[in-house]
Amino acid sequence: MFGAILIFMIITALYLVISGSPESTTEVFISDLAKNVTAGEVKSILVEGEKLTVTYKDNTVKVSKKEIESSLSQTLFNYGVKPEALSATSIEVKNESGFWYWIVNILPFLLPIIFIIFFFWYLSRQVKGAGMQAFSFGQSKARITDPNDKNNKVTFKDVAGCKEAKEELKEIVDFLKNPKKFLDIGARIPKGVILTGAPGTGKTLLARAVAGEAGVPFFHLSGSEFVEMFVGVGASRVRDLFKKAKKASPCIIFIDEIDAVGRQRGAGLGGSHDEREQTLNQILVEMDGFDNQTNVIVLAATNRPDVLDPALLRPGRFDRQVVI
Repeated sequence: MFGAILIFMIITALYLVISGSPESTTEVFISDLAKNVTAGEVKSILVEGEKLTVTYKDNTVKVSKKEIESSLSQTLFNYGVKPEALSATSIEVKNESGFWYWIVNILPFLLPIIFIIFFFWYLSRQVKGAGMQAFSFGQSKARITDPNDKNNKVTFKDVAGCKEAKEELKEIVDFLKNPKKFLDIGARIPKGVILTGAPGTGKTLLARAVAGEAGVPFFHLSGSEFVEMFVGVGASRVRDLFKKAKKASPCIIFIDEIDAVGRQRGAGLGGSHDEREQTLNQILVEMDGFDNQTNVIVLAATNRPDVLDPALLRPGRFDRQVVI
């Protein structure tokens, strides 16, 4: 942003310098110039294309124009200047060529076009950025922990106590490590597990330890992050979360404080409750869409299991509760 503004200011300054008003000079007609040359008043003439820069013996500088497709000598001869008078005047012809000649003459015409192109380019970037920001409302805000990241990896050894809970969750770890063994014997693995317990008992840490023991990606977000002020955002984020999880399977989805979106439906009125219920409905639909080949386990944590919707706790969804 700052770099673009700086470039724009530099280009503007160059344009003002190049296209600035030239120093005021007096223009002399070619007929009067011929009389001045005949009178011996002219010191030198600089020819630049059709432009003539005339320097008089009193150091006065004037400009004039010669005839098109005619040399200066021929033009002055036509106006009656004798060869003797012309030879007493220094005439210098400057060729119209070189890099700086074209820069000085073309750049003033190109700069307005460059300004317009730069303006529309900058405007399109701003519009695109705003559009991407608008579309990002429906994307999942889940934080993903890479199983290969040793700095953030957590295992059961990092969790003090909770022996019974660890034993119950080891089945999940074994399934994520070797799902084929369970499928071959027809074993049924729960699609979802709810960790319940008082605040501060280590529910989130235990969920991370399950992912660390299994060596699978860990998608972590809070239930309150699903719901926004815009209608349909929560359901869209649920779809995006499960879509990413299926691509990264085997993996674990962890929804902390699931009671923020999993409360019993029909308990309130208003748009916020409708949006929360739509989000919950989408979670139920996504969990019903799991098949035996989908190696995605959904873990959730709450300290209010009594307020959860019964549909969340039925078989095939969060049908196992682990008390911490």
